[in-house]
Amino acid sequence: MEFINGTRMCGGPAYNDLLEGGRRNQTVQVSGMVHVKRPVGGGLTFLKLRLRDGLLQCVCSGLDLAGVPEESAVTVSGALREETRAPGGVELAAESVEVLSRPAEPMPVPVAKARLNVNLDTELGLRPVLLRHLRARSIFRIQAGLSRAFREYLQKEGFTEVHTPKIVHAGAEGGPNIFRLDYFGRKAFLAQSPQFYKQTMVGAFERVYEVAPVFRAEKHATTRHLNEYTSMDFEMGFLRSFTDVMEMETGFLRYAMDLLRREYAGDAARLDIDIPEVTEIPAIRFDEAKRLAAEKYGYQIRDPYDLEPEEEHAIGRYAREEWGSDFVFVTHYPGRKRPFYAMDDPDDPRYTLSFDLLFRGMEVTTGGQRIHDYGQQVAKLEKLGMDPAEFGSYLMIHRHGMPPHGGLGIGLERLTMQLCGLDNVRCASLFPRDLSRLEP
Repeated sequence: MEFINGTRMCGGPAYNDLLEGGRRNQTVQVSGMVHVKRPVGGGLTFLKLRLRDGLLQCVCSGLDLAGVPEESAVTVSGALREETRAPGGVELAAESVEVLSRPAEPMPVPVAKARLNVNLDTELGLRPVLLRHLRARSIFRIQAGLSRAFREYLQKEGFTEVHTPKIVHAGAEGGPNIFRLDYFGRKAFLAQSPQFYKQTMVGAFERVYEVAPVFRAEKHATTRHLNEYTSMDFEMGFLRSFTDVMEMETGFLRYAMDLLRREYAGDAARLDIDIPEVTEIPAIRFDEAKRLAAEKYGYQIRDPYDLEPEEEHAIGRYAREEWGSDFVFVTHYPGRKRPFYAMDDPDDPRYTLSFDLLFRGMEVTTGGQRIHDYGQQVAKLEKLGMDPAEFGSYLMIHRHGMPPHGGLGIGLERLTMQLCGLDNVRCASLFPRDLSRLEP
């Protein structure tokens, strides 16, 4: 019998620990995958080990490595020493190499190259192994940093994390873009949004957030749409104005970009990311944003009630050129393009107290203030030809009292795509789901 106390961890020291000066000229033991194997003659071979957070160069002299192909899992022991030409400025003078496992066959594409140079369909089909490519890893480390920042910032601001159902009785946004399923003989849907549930939890916790998948049955085949994506949502009570929601998002973005600069600098450098400074974000009304961009760039407004992708790009360009900002809030969207829970602007009910956030010319966030009064919510449902009886559990919170509240949803993949300068949102999804792809 033995007792497990949680102090003996596998894998050896982390890469960043090896870079610190305290281990120089000491014998260390490191486990990783053979990313590159390069014999140089005279019994000398260079191995680059892919660790969980970096590459470590190992110099192997006089060791028999014939049976150690690339993508072998190994443990290398030796002395850590300075070497300015090596990644991170250190290398391991190997004294022994223990093989833990060997691949059954070579990689289909060399992942040690700077660029994969394969088309997107091929890359996605080989995703389980091509995620080992350092640029792909860095994309998803940046993405992890964004979701980490979301949690850390909102926890600091008094939010409670919640986990809401993804099999639901009714769609939060209605319309045809909802996946239907058979739930033990009953009609059910995959959640388009956690909207109803996060509003419900405002009545319990006042401030809540969630990072979770949402599902949209949209028959799009564009570079910006996925049928399953990760939404970073929050909802908060006791709003003074719907701009309070925008203030909270601006604070999150400032925190996130600072975190990426501090702790993900290596990944940002590998991807050549321009991390934006977030001090303040301009906010402009929907109708004014459309007019200003159309006037400056000389095009006709075709849809007065929504933003087309080309308009988003133009407004983003306008924000960069006129206000020096990669971000811009577009506020007061027309009511006919907002869901039934959006609060109408009391000064002009044709518009809503809602917004989108554009980042470098693409919408990455939708949010706003919600209707909290029971009578107003029932009246709006009826005005839109919807049956309040279909929303009994949702309307329960309104019937029994809710504070003024609002929130937003951020598309994590789109935010990652724009930040990393990717040309297709599928590159920012580990295993994307679109019209044709259900695997890997």
